[in-house]
Amino acid sequence: MRKLENSELNRMNVEQFHESEKVPMVVVLDNIRSRHNIGSVFRTSDAFRLEKICLCGITATPPDREIQKSALDATLSVKWEYFPDAEIAIEKLKNAGYKIYLVEQTDDSIPVHEFIPDFGNGIVLVFGNEVNGVDEKLLQYADACVEIPQYGTKHSLNVSVSAGIMIWALFEKYRISRNFNNI
Repeated sequence: MRKLENSELNRMNVEQFHESEKVPMVVVLDNIRSRHNIGSVFRTSDAFRLEKICLCGITATPPDREIQKSALDATLSVKWEYFPDAEIAIEKLKNAGYKIYLVEQTDDSIPVHEFIPDFGNGIVLVFGNEVNGVDEKLLQYADACVEIPQYGTKHSLNVSVSAGIMIWALFEKYRISRNFNNI
């Protein structure tokens, strides 16, 4: 066994990424304080070839040195858009036919391993503030709330960790359901 060199990974360049088929998944980051978390979500979104990211509220936008530290240029490949309020972004996406899935613990949230997303016209994963979670006013837009089961003493995961888990889990469900193996 040996570790692969970067040249052996056969990764596409930014132009090829822009031209490639995307997974019909949009991430909404609402009032995320940490620029490192934002950059990590960009990098994860690039890794799984997501459609775009919506940055809302106080969430910082590229170009930003702190975002870049963890994004490693994924801000150049992944499309992004800024909205002053997450409601505006979510209404726009819902009107375009996307299913809205909030990543939040609620009285009827579905554990991610049991969740069957409706990819139809695309899905949106909404992640909220590191301290307060998803804003309560956004619950009215949700087609479902999805959570990551946790079994320790803490009640939540870091938002970039949650995004990584959710994006990968739903990507796998999409890949299997659509035979999306051309990555």
